[in-house]
Amino acid sequence: MSSSTSAVLRPQQNRDTAFFWEGTAAGELRVQTCNACGTLRHPPGPSCPECLALDRGHVVVSGRGTVFSYVVHRHPPVPGKELPILIALVELEEGPRMLGELVDVADDEVEIGMPVQVELRRVDDDLTLPTWRRA
Repeated sequence: MSSSTSAVLRPQQNRDTAFFWEGTAAGELRVQTCNACGTLRHPPGPSCPECLALDRGHVVVSGRGTVFSYVVHRHPPVPGKELPILIALVELEEGPRMLGELVDVADDEVEIGMPVQVELRRVDDDLTLPTWRRA
């Protein structure tokens, strides 16, 4: 692993999130679904927050959404990133909300309700991160 990718903060991957990271590596944005009641949820977890069932699956979503909220991260420094960083809470067309970096947009251009599209950025052989860009 090169020093440029080893400096990147890496998300936790476990049995609850494996499907998500396998999806990003395959070029898909996946959201967990409850096989019992159909509820979509993110972040993924072991049981459904609606019906408490443990029967979970996933669906591939469109990757389209709108900015629900955002922050401009100016400090402290983040390994592997240049400040400022825009972090958006995106409401997906399918309903769930997902956090991620908003790229190629100036911090004074971001607006609540702005349409965005996911872009899956490959960091290295083991990590592909979802980022968001203006649609």
